[in-house]
Amino acid sequence: MKMIIKGGTIVDGTDREAKPADLLIEDGRIVASALVIEEEADAVVDATGCYVMPGFIDLHVHLRDPGQTHKEDLLTGAKAAARGGVTTICAMPNTNPAVDTVEVLQDIYQRAEQAPVHVLQVSAITKGQGGQELVDMAAMKEGGAVAFSEDGKSVMDVTLYEEAMRQAAQLNVPVFAHCEDKALVGKGVLNEGVASERFGVPGISNAVEDIITARDIFLARESGARLHLCHCSTEASVWLVKMAKSMGIPVTAEVCPHHFILTDEDITEENANYKMNPPLRTKRDVKTLIEGLRNGTMDCISTDHAPHHAEEKAGGFEKAPFGIVGLETSASLTYTALVDTGVLSIQQMVQKMSTNPAKVLGVDDCKGYVQIGKDADLVIFDPNVEYVVDVEEFASKGKNTPFAGRKVKGRVRATIVDGRLVYEDTARTVKPQPEEENLFS
Repeated sequence: MKMIIKGGTIVDGTDREAKPADLLIEDGRIVASALVIEEEADAVVDATGCYVMPGFIDLHVHLRDPGQTHKEDLLTGAKAAARGGVTTICAMPNTNPAVDTVEVLQDIYQRAEQAPVHVLQVSAITKGQGGQELVDMAAMKEGGAVAFSEDGKSVMDVTLYEEAMRQAAQLNVPVFAHCEDKALVGKGVLNEGVASERFGVPGISNAVEDIITARDIFLARESGARLHLCHCSTEASVWLVKMAKSMGIPVTAEVCPHHFILTDEDITEENANYKMNPPLRTKRDVKTLIEGLRNGTMDCISTDHAPHHAEEKAGGFEKAPFGIVGLETSASLTYTALVDTGVLSIQQMVQKMSTNPAKVLGVDDCKGYVQIGKDADLVIFDPNVEYVVDVEEFASKGKNTPFAGRKVKGRVRATIVDGRLVYEDTARTVKPQPEEENLFS
């Protein structure tokens, strides 16, 4: 199949200035780029007024499949990703059963062949995520696991975790770390301070995250493992990542939009859509996270997409599960909060959401850039449109977001995976001219 994307402004994943160009795609790859391409094609996509960027890669997604498909399933999660411009998702292993055997892994990959985006599966570190016995890490890598993680918790047995890191280093597979001291978190619900005091619930201190972040960094130093820190939320996490990098420790880190936009002061009513783990922190933490993204200390923006059923989230702060959805809002929220405000350039946004995640996974030879020879995984993003987040439009089964009703700027117009149009925005807020009624044709 041959496709031409016309009239867009290319943000290619490097620091180079964004420039107008047409793209020619053939057999799933970018084969040519020029100011104007006049050639016969099976499909022509009009990207006038939009950025054409490498498809986003989300390193941190919960698909709830297998075992909790009333919350999300592989297909609805993948459709949500496509709607958000995400062309590759890394699915976390805390499913039921946990992704701890090659059989479960292969079942997921077989079913993922029907998904509109690339689904990459992360393996659990311990069997059943019980923290007692390591999975067969070599077999899981051979079966296609792209990383190892105990996400949802930390492996608290430091000796066992060190061995896991050593094996991961030998296999050259990254470890994705959820940093949480199990004993210290106790029955914590919201950030310790304004939020926990306002609602009279147990708090979660910064130390819950910081202690395990420091532990994991030094274990990475000893083992040589490539450590990726998930959903960092505290000021000290940024300091620790900066220290680790200065020491040459192979550490990368991600921040979620809710952690660089919202604070615990934004929780003004008992709405469990503001309950996530790690929790919303203070203005000081948010300021440091944003600066870490700006100066390059923090490498990636991921979502920690965590769908739940509405009835579960209606249980109040103490009973409701942790987590919010994010796949369909991350690009707009990032553009609104960081690019439109001048904190990040559009090039930096692309690097945080696509290029750097591709490097973490070791797939930057084919993904994360808009360049000749690279995979045609692309997102067409309109930076000029403003709209209000409407959860009823979501493809995800999960509607649990604190951003419902929020006005944002910038919208995904189309998502292309392997040279195929897998999503197009049919709810355009700016009515096209009559001759452009079918913008994506």
